[in-house]
Amino acid sequence: MNEQSEYETAKTTALRLLAFCQANNWAGYDPYDALNSRLFRALPFLNFKPVRLALTQGIKRFPVNLRPLFLIPKEQNPKGIALFLTALLKLSKAGIADEEKAMTALTARLLSLKSSGGRQAGWGYHFDWQTRGALIPKGSPNIICSTFAANALLDRYESSGKELLLETAAGTAEFIIKSFLSRRDGHEPFFNYTGIGAEEVHNANFLGAAFISRVGRMTGRTEFLELAVETARFSVKRQHADGSWDYGEYPTQKWIDNFHTGFNLGALKRIGAYTGTKEFEPSLRRGFEFYRARFFREDGAPKYYHNAVYPIDIHSVSQSLITLSEFNDWAPDSAALRQSVFNWAMAHMWNPKGYFYFQKHPHYMNRTPFMRWSQAWMLLALATLLPERRLKSHD
Repeated sequence: MNEQSEYETAKTTALRLLAFCQANNWAGYDPYDALNSRLFRALPFLNFKPVRLALTQGIKRFPVNLRPLFLIPKEQNPKGIALFLTALLKLSKAGIADEEKAMTALTARLLSLKSSGGRQAGWGYHFDWQTRGALIPKGSPNIICSTFAANALLDRYESSGKELLLETAAGTAEFIIKSFLSRRDGHEPFFNYTGIGAEEVHNANFLGAAFISRVGRMTGRTEFLELAVETARFSVKRQHADGSWDYGEYPTQKWIDNFHTGFNLGALKRIGAYTGTKEFEPSLRRGFEFYRARFFREDGAPKYYHNAVYPIDIHSVSQSLITLSEFNDWAPDSAALRQSVFNWAMAHMWNPKGYFYFQKHPHYMNRTPFMRWSQAWMLLALATLLPERRLKSHD
């Protein structure tokens, strides 16, 4: 397949996926939405943490989608709305889709989904979320949702110039510092995930630091830039010698996976760009070399863990495409590897009806068309790929 036909395949896929998402009003199921079940909520055993964990993981992992049976509704997810908005902005900029009306509607919807009122805005998931330690109530702000939502507003601000969007994002930066900034032993600053306790999760810390560095760069607030570098150092210091990061620092978080590593790398690269520091380049080099060497099979299938292939998750596919695009100039084979990932995904995880499957296991495929986890991320991945492909095809 030549570059022009590759571009056309990616473009056609993006437009068909976009049509599927629009036809469903950007709403759908989520891997972690079990506690939204109207059936489960009517039963008293949902008051117990082990039950909530078991239901969430059981519904997520079951090969067949049980959500209709348990009266779990399809809903819009704030992070999904943010991903869709960013993807449409990229597709519009590349001249692939003219979706001004949809972008205006998504922007308004994202603003309406704020979990907190006033200037300091945060966002949360649309479901109760049971972690190993605590129950996070539906809509409770967390740093992941908040950074993706506010970054999407900044993306929209850059194309529209609407000051309200920049002001809202700046308020979110203040909210994140107020709500999620912790210090280990009273000294080392880092951003935690939920503000409940002090979870030392590296992608949460890096994404928080990257976001406030972006706001600092756009608003001239040097204190944001300085804090971004300080908090990034927390996770850089805990990178392993081989370039990898554990998901987090708790004993139960000692796994190394594809898409969270991709989050870490992309966020750390942006921190360096926004703050103007080259301090983190050695860490980035080690991290990207580890990522490229340990997370892909020879046929392009993205592994879930550095030491185990399955489940092959669509989130790993999408983040692989994004990360390899972000670091395209760092290795001569990045473009070829990215093409292999795309080809593998189209052959194994694309449904001709216009959506992507969730996970491939050794002996079965989970075909549930999750909206945020699968479709939103893949639309963003395709939107990230297409501008570069378009430029190459016209060289």
